[in-house]
Amino acid sequence: MFIPKKARALGWLLGLCALAIQAHAETILPKPDYHFPGYVGRTKLDSDPPKYPPLERPPQGAPNVLVILLDDVGFGQFDVFGGGVPSPSLDRLAADGVRFNRFHTSALCSPTRAALLTGRTPHQANTGVISELGIGYDGYTGILPKSTGTIAEILRQNGYATAQIGKNHNTPPWETSEVGPFDRWPTGLGFDYFYGFNGGDTSQFEPILYEGHSLVPRSQDPNYHLTTDLSDHAINWVNKAKAIDPQRPFFLYVAPGAAHSPHQPPADWRDKYKGQFDMGWDKYRELTLERQKKLGVVPANTQLTPRPADLPAWDTLQPEQQRLYSRMMELFAAFSAHADYEMGRIIDAVRQLPDGDNTLIIYVVGDNGASAEGGLDGRTNEFSIFNGVQETWQSNLKVIDELGGPKHFNHFPSAWAHAMNTPFQWTKQVASHFGGTRNPLVISWPAQIKDKGGLRSQFAYVTDITPTILEAAGIEAPSVLNGVPQKPMDGISMLYAFNDAKAKERRRGQVFELFRNRGIYQDGWFASSVGSKPWNPDRDEFDVDKTTWELYNIDEDFSQAHDLAAQHPEKVKQMEQLWWAEAQKANILPLNWDGIKRFNAELMGRPSLAAGRKQFVYNGPLAALPEGNAPGLHNRSFSVIAEVELPEKANGMLFTQGGSTGGWGFFLKDGRLSAVHNFLGMDSYRVDSESALPAGKATLKMDFNYDGNAKDRGKGGSLRLSANGKVIAEGRVERTVPFIYSLYEGQDIGLDSGSAVSTDYTPPFAFAGRLNRLTVDLR
Repeated sequence: MFIPKKARALGWLLGLCALAIQAHAETILPKPDYHFPGYVGRTKLDSDPPKYPPLERPPQGAPNVLVILLDDVGFGQFDVFGGGVPSPSLDRLAADGVRFNRFHTSALCSPTRAALLTGRTPHQANTGVISELGIGYDGYTGILPKSTGTIAEILRQNGYATAQIGKNHNTPPWETSEVGPFDRWPTGLGFDYFYGFNGGDTSQFEPILYEGHSLVPRSQDPNYHLTTDLSDHAINWVNKAKAIDPQRPFFLYVAPGAAHSPHQPPADWRDKYKGQFDMGWDKYRELTLERQKKLGVVPANTQLTPRPADLPAWDTLQPEQQRLYSRMMELFAAFSAHADYEMGRIIDAVRQLPDGDNTLIIYVVGDNGASAEGGLDGRTNEFSIFNGVQETWQSNLKVIDELGGPKHFNHFPSAWAHAMNTPFQWTKQVASHFGGTRNPLVISWPAQIKDKGGLRSQFAYVTDITPTILEAAGIEAPSVLNGVPQKPMDGISMLYAFNDAKAKERRRGQVFELFRNRGIYQDGWFASSVGSKPWNPDRDEFDVDKTTWELYNIDEDFSQAHDLAAQHPEKVKQMEQLWWAEAQKANILPLNWDGIKRFNAELMGRPSLAAGRKQFVYNGPLAALPEGNAPGLHNRSFSVIAEVELPEKANGMLFTQGGSTGGWGFFLKDGRLSAVHNFLGMDSYRVDSESALPAGKATLKMDFNYDGNAKDRGKGGSLRLSANGKVIAEGRVERTVPFIYSLYEGQDIGLDSGSAVSTDYTPPFAFAGRLNRLTVDLR
């Protein structure tokens, strides 16, 4: 219907109303659809000029943002906070910004990452533990709620370019295959671009990587190293983003695997720190505290806390033990220092941009304290502890010259982890004490921070990162995001302290929990209760009402060296009651202390694409199916049947689950059929046919008959190979991996996309014949 020209004023008024409504709706994302605000007549001659919506941009002056999050790094590790591992990149950044010496994480990786990205406490983000240990209570599912939208999604909808490079450990394992769903992958959580790995760790030489949702082919570079690869992709993305749209700010989140095990530095870094840790962990702690006091990152009256009774004194060790443990520490130092170097390359690239000074860099030096999961003797394979299997220093000593390379998933002893957390008690997993939760934080923003090299001692928590970024960008947290009302953020912006070292602390309290380790901070007091030790994978039953609580005045006692519980029993009782009240509000309850059995999705009833299935049919090759979505081969009998067309002297992988850390392989080598079970890199059990199989069509079968019943864990069994119904080889497997082969590589058919399950071949070892069908039958 034609509207007379005199109604044009009314049209403008309606347009203004629409703009007013849009402005009022700024806390609702996405913003309302744009509508032409002018007058529309019958033709262009009696209509206002056309007008496109403006490009989405954040407020004028909003900074670029770079967040770096290292893995398993302690407070007393890098020299920027007095440690013995060089960190020149961090040193430069700290000299250009400020250091926070009372910043806290959750004591475990996924919870810290969820809190960082959402601004909510880990349990409010349903991530009280890593998703591989999830249980079916709200605070522990590992499924990020839509009511806790990420900083990436908020910034993206406000005009930022966004990217995540490196470790993603916030997608449920049953959603990490190439068929998704992808709404909880980084690209579904607000990141325009993702290049990295899913899960808790990966090999530095043979990682399983994704770009977007697509599996990245294995690198053919003999000098390949993951940290360098991640740094290259971060730099390329930043340069591309600014070249294409220089006015658009970016949010780049970089999370390398370092210094999580495996401690695998590049070959030319492995001997850089030879002999530098021969003094041992006890002397290291003393020297580190001296340096920390000299730097001023701890108060002058800070005292060194005692070494846990389970951990041996260095001078009680045999010389060969000392030699092994020193070497393990050298490799850890090299791995960590190399990560600092590569993160420095990213920082330098960002600073060289035309608007480099208006870049807020938040460098979180560890998602928890250093890891004690290496056990008392160190490990050549981290997954031995996750399966409840102990390693000995004598066996590890035999491969000392191979450590740090691709053959081993090595981890240093628990006492070195404790030393990396100087001056505090305990380590990663122990949320009750600062050895597990206090990490260095360095923030630089040359355009705004004037106190170069300053120190900040306000109590802060990882949830505070998201509100800090939002305030710096001038963006309000949405009340509704993508149609879902949002939980209030638990974080408190730290911006108030950037240029005021004496600013009054705004965070007055914080609750901590992991497994059965509990802590609570309130107005200078900290109560702690230790329930489990990270070097002990078994979690015994305990009476939560009879646990011991410690009490510290951390305004006067920086390192938690003086337990005041005996002097203030009423305060202890008050703090314990406060913990229960805050735990109820924070989604922490119910407490659950089950141990390594939680790695088994079937036992815990976690979702799995394989749940309830007894037969799996694959019509052709398949790469990197996550272990949790593959047939569960632990603690049971099974068969693998391959229908193939063989060339002469056929080579290649038919079926593999797991890799160098443990698992199964079914393959052909020079025409001979083989089956292998790798028991955590400690033992290899194999069966081989005596002669090569002839070319042509064949049905090849691997049968494993388990010795135990459904409740037995890690038993052995008999292994049989057959071709066209005829048995061609038999043998024994004396013990099997009971719970988990790997956190990062899964099942392959027709090739091996990860590490080799045995030394007989080099991945990808693609099958040279034709694989028509492969069937896995569970019994």
